[in-house]
Parts: sequence; structure tokens; C-alpha cells
Amino acid sequence: MLGLLHERPMSGWDLVVTAQRRIGEFWTVTQSQVYRELRRMSETGLVTVGAPEARDRKPYAITDRGRAAFAGWVTADPAREQIRVPLLLLIQFADHVPAERLGEIIAGERARHADRLARYRAEEQMLADAPGQATRRATLCFGIGHEQAALAWFDDLPALLGLTLP
Repeated sequence: MLGLLHERPMSGWDLVVTAQRRIGEFWTVTQSQVYRELRRMSETGLVTVGAPEARDRKPYAITDRGRAAFAGWVTADPAREQIRVPLLLLIQFADHVPAERLGEIIAGERARHADRLARYRAEEQMLADAPGQATRRATLCFGIGHEQAALAWFDDLPALLGLTLP
């Protein structure tokens, strides 16, 4: 959230919407988490709270202390990633799922990945000529590659599992 607040002061709602749009495909951010963190960051002096605006939304602005905390976090080595894919967990125990239902689940998940790839490619077109968007394009490039790999895996999955999908 501190990274997003570098752009401009935002209300909690604005942060939720911006986070979901910018990082929601690879980092889960919930509304309750945003408001809880904003309260904590306000208490520790990382952000200040402005006067309520329309709909009683309070703008939060990053402080110098918040900028320093963000600089420390963003320049540290990242935490180790952990793959948590609910579908992989289901596939691990797929012997207990009727073949027809498993096929429905796989088809639905494949369609979601194809839709996400299409959204990423559309965003890639929008950012193609936009100056100052190198970091967004870099994360988008990873997303496109990930979705392409996922779709290739989905294409191989019926043979790997011995299934015939519709």
C-alpha cells in the first residue's frame, strides 16, 4: 500500500480498487486487510489521514517515515515465493473426483486462464507506447508468460490424467 500511496493520497476504497487492478492477479489484497493496515500504518506514523471527503472517505498520504519504511522493504531481498494453486491440490487428489466433474473443473479453470491471458494482452497493447511504464510492463510480461505456460499445461493435462475432455 505504501508503494501505491507514492502515486497520490488515496482513500481505503481507492487503495482496494487500485491494488486489485494493479497487483490483484499476483497478490491477494482484501478490503478488510487494507483498512486494518491503514489503521496500523497511521498509528505508527507511516501515513497521515486527511479530512473526510465525499462518502466520508478519508485520504491517506504517505509520510517521510512511510517512504523510508517502503524504501527499506522494496530494496530488501524478497521473501521466498510459495506456490499455492488450489487446482494443483485438487489434481493431487483427483483420483477421488468423478471424471466428468474433473473435466468440468479443468475446462472452467482453463477458460479462466485464457480470459486472463486475453486481459493481459489487452493491457499490454494499452501500455505499449506509454512512457514510464517499464515496471508495469515487466510484471505484465511475467503474467503473460505464466498464462501461456498454464494453458500449455492445461492442453497436456487430459493426456497426463488419461481423461477425455469435452
